[in-house]
Amino acid sequence: QVQLVESGGGLVQPGGSLRVSCAASGIIFSLYDMGWYRQAPEKERELVARITSGGTTNYADSVKGRFTISRDNAENTVYLQMNSLKPEDTAVYYCMAENLVWAREYWGQGTQVTVSS
Repeated sequence: QVQLVESGGGLVQPGGSLRVSCAASGIIFSLYDMGWYRQAPEKERELVARITSGGTTNYADSVKGRFTISRDNAENTVYLQMNSLKPEDTAVYYCMAENLVWAREYWGQGTQVTVSS
């Protein structure tokens, strides 16, 4: 059974930092591209950051220079370090695992990040 379990969300003040984690099980983690998406109330889910199985990263323009995605294949975990947080970063953050060759895609249950004073 595949599981993606996010953790680390919470309430943070504007300008603060937070790191969210996603622990994967039931997949060959090193062969999957991993992504962080977010969904704010009444908005569509959007890509925040993505890291391929080979380590190539890409980011949404809105988070470039502030967020960093990384992965630890030994721990089957992907991280999103979020710095200089803004109120508009408030959303539920979801972890996604994807293998295009095998046509497999999995999602976590999400973790709430709230940026507010």
